[in-house]
Amino acid sequence: SKNARLYASSIMEGLGKYVLNPLTLEYLCFSKFRSLVELWKRGIRIPSTVFIPLDAHDITTSGRQLNNTEAIANLIQDSLGEGDIVLKPDAGTHGRDVRLSRDRKSLINNLTISNPSIINPIGFVAQEFIEKWFYDLRIIVAKERGKPPYCYPTALARGGFKDFRTNTFLGNMVFGVKLPVSIQKSSIECGKAMGRDSEAWVLGLDAMFNIGEDRFVDDDYVKSELEKLIPSFNGIKKVKREKIKVGKFSSWNKKLEDAFQIYMDTEHYACIKDIIEESIARNADNLLFHEANSCPEFWEQTRIVGGINVAIPLIKCAQSVAGWSVFQRYKRY
Repeated sequence: SKNARLYASSIMEGLGKYVLNPLTLEYLCFSKFRSLVELWKRGIRIPSTVFIPLDAHDITTSGRQLNNTEAIANLIQDSLGEGDIVLKPDAGTHGRDVRLSRDRKSLINNLTISNPSIINPIGFVAQEFIEKWFYDLRIIVAKERGKPPYCYPTALARGGFKDFRTNTFLGNMVFGVKLPVSIQKSSIECGKAMGRDSEAWVLGLDAMFNIGEDRFVDDDYVKSELEKLIPSFNGIKKVKREKIKVGKFSSWNKKLEDAFQIYMDTEHYACIKDIIEESIARNADNLLFHEANSCPEFWEQTRIVGGINVAIPLIKCAQSVAGWSVFQRYKRY
């Protein structure tokens, strides 16, 4: 979890050890707002954002009920306008408790049910709703000691029409897509902003395009192609639900890779992939970054579909800091 990584980094750096990722980076990634501030300071485009560091309703020590809902709603709409607004916990993952407000009434309701938790003890962000069509991107950037940051030329596109949230945790499909050089350069700048002066790091960046009305393919057609992918995508889910016996991981992993390959070999996968890549090319100047992740998913989707084995940059970055001899010592493991 984010809390565990933050705490572990603090302990290890307190003992004088270099941590991958460093504590400063974990601290920034823990908070959506802190991440956005760092990107904004670098002139990187982000969604218009308001940070609310208090609860919409609270109880004083004397037991009196406080209701700040109307005042907070006024602040949000004064800053972002009266259009669609997305509310997000400042700290959180997998799209949990991320809510879309279409009007004043739903904004008030969403503020009312947004409560602090152990994961997100204080604050939330309100953002303008971005017309990103049906997908967003997870981009991987990394930096080794003594080398400039590097952005992988492929990314993981998460897509679907189930929800305005495109998190894979919510069941959306994934596609491996190529990134234009301009987007790779922008992603490197994001990495520099988040990594600051750290010698080595690995980051997953979440980005989306403000596509607006540039939907050059009819939504119904895209939906029909996604629906045709459901049987092969369900094949992946079926393998993932299987219980893995001790010593059988290798055979299970091969089965999972085969299921992904069946999915990626379909003409419908190729169709959606082509649509996304054309959309990326058409809207490269409309890219907005909205989150940075210090622990990107690296086992299944990013590795098999995105074509990026994140374990490799993690090891390379660690080697660059610790020295190759340390890893040679444990080579047989």
